[in-house]
Order: sequence, then structure tokens, then C-alpha cells
Amino acid sequence: MSHLSLTMDVDHQKEEEYNFKKNKMARYTGPKSKIARKFGEPIFGSDKSYEKRNYPPGQHGNNKRRGKKSEYAIQLMEKQKAKYTYGILEKQFRIIFNRASRSKGVTGEVLLQLCESRLDNIVYRLGISPSRSGARQLVSHGHIILNDKIVNIPSCHVKPGDKVGVREKSKSINSIQESVHNNSSVYEWLTWDKNNLTGTFVSIPERIQIPENIKEQLIVELYSK
Repeated sequence: MSHLSLTMDVDHQKEEEYNFKKNKMARYTGPKSKIARKFGEPIFGSDKSYEKRNYPPGQHGNNKRRGKKSEYAIQLMEKQKAKYTYGILEKQFRIIFNRASRSKGVTGEVLLQLCESRLDNIVYRLGISPSRSGARQLVSHGHIILNDKIVNIPSCHVKPGDKVGVREKSKSINSIQESVHNNSSVYEWLTWDKNNLTGTFVSIPERIQIPENIKEQLIVELYSK
């Protein structure tokens, strides 16, 4: 069990809400396939466009003799991949990293645990939405409840024992019904009640339980420079 504590005080909650309102219009909304090609893997999930052109974008994207990247460039790419994967902007990502570095656990592992513990990510992992961007919209539009209360802040951190579900009035939404029906993912650190469309965040996931292909140590090294 990780030593990480995800308890948030009132001031931090207000900061999360302020940052969400300030930055919600600043997220990348361009072609996701182009970003996936940049990192050489479908970081946003299944992507037919990426499968057809799984090489870097740009005029020389398919050139196999591309120059060798510097250590800094590799570290920066890994940080960008993590930010795009979880849909987190730089300022917010740095705040999360600082929290991770102050924890008693392994910084890189705690960093991913904090990202995984965000409300929008939990909604995505539970299968309520097929994507994190869709999960953020569901949260921000008031369709999601946390411990029986509507919470519209996607970055809100969920604690072990918390229950995340779909608001009663929103359970009939077609996109939610379709996502839940098609979802086949199962995680040891989450439980799901398909009849009530409610899940429980049982425990903070260990690194081996987080499926994302992110080399978190490179991010730690980058921020340590």
C-alpha cells in the first residue's frame, strides 16, 4: 500500500476549482491522431487514422533516418505524453508533480497515482465514458456524483472508499449507456455496480496496475534539472 495521502483541504479544493475555470478553454482540441503519431503510440485509445499512418507527422515524418534525440528531448517528450494522456495542462501538472515530490513514496509512481486519482480519470476507468476528454465533459456538465454529491471539477482528487457514479437524471443519456455497455476493462483497484452505475475507488493503484506506457522516471529527471 502506498504512503500517499490524497486528502485535500478546503484551500486546495478552491485552487482546483479556480484552475479548472481558468484553463478549461486552453486544452488542446486539435486532431488526436496527429498527437498520437508524435509519440508513436495511440495514447488516446483505438485510432484507425493512427493505424494507417503510425509515423511522426510532418513533411519528413516517414523518414527512418531522423536524427537522434537528446536526453532533454526524450525527457520532455515523456512529460508531454503524460500530459496529453491525462489531459492536464503544464501548470496543473507541475502542481501535481510538486505534491508527488513531497510525498513519502517514489516520486514518479506517486505522480501517476495522483493522475489516476483524478475524478475525470476515474469516470473514464469505470467505463462511464470511452475517453478522458469525454469524462471531463460529463463531470463539468454535472452528470457525475462523488459520494452522492454533484461535483463538476474534473481535477478533483478521489480518495480510497469514495463512490463515483452517474447522476440519477443522467443515467438515460445514450452516450453513457453505450459506453457502459461496451466497456470491458476491469481494474483491481475499482469496483463497479452496473445496475446503479456506481463505482468505488477501493485503493490507490500500484504502478504495475496502471496500464499507461509512461516512463515516469524521465519526467522526474526533467523536473530535477
